[in-house]
Amino acid sequence: QVQLVESGGGLVQTGGSLKLSCAASARTFSIYTMGWFRQAPGKEREFVATISRYGGSTSYADSVKGRFTISRDDAKNTMYLQMNGLKPEDTAVYYCAAKLYGFPSKEQTSYDYWGQGTQVTVSS
Repeated sequence: QVQLVESGGGLVQTGGSLKLSCAASARTFSIYTMGWFRQAPGKEREFVATISRYGGSTSYADSVKGRFTISRDDAKNTMYLQMNGLKPEDTAVYYCAAKLYGFPSKEQTSYDYWGQGTQVTVSS
C-alpha cells in the first residue's frame, strides 16, 4: 500500500508560479511511475504530466507543455510539479498518482494509488 500526500497548492495571480509536491510512503519509491492529474469544477479529471520510474522520461498534456515541469527526488520519496505561467484555466484540484507496473501513461485507470488532492486557484 502506498500513501500519497500532495501539498503546495494555493491562490496565485495569472502569470504566477506554484510548485506542488507529492510525498509518498513507498519504501521503494523509485520503481513507481508517477503522474499528475487535475479536475476543474464541473469537469472530468484530466491528465497533466507523468514521469517514469527513476525519472528517465516525462510526458505532458498539450495544455501545459512548456509551462509545467514534472520531476522527482527518489532520495526524498517526493515528486514535484513546477507550474509557471499559470492561467485561470489551470484552476483545479491537482492529484498525484502512482503505478507500479507498465510504462508512463495518460490513462487514469492504469494508476494504482491516488492522493487526496490540493487546490490550485489562478485569479485573473
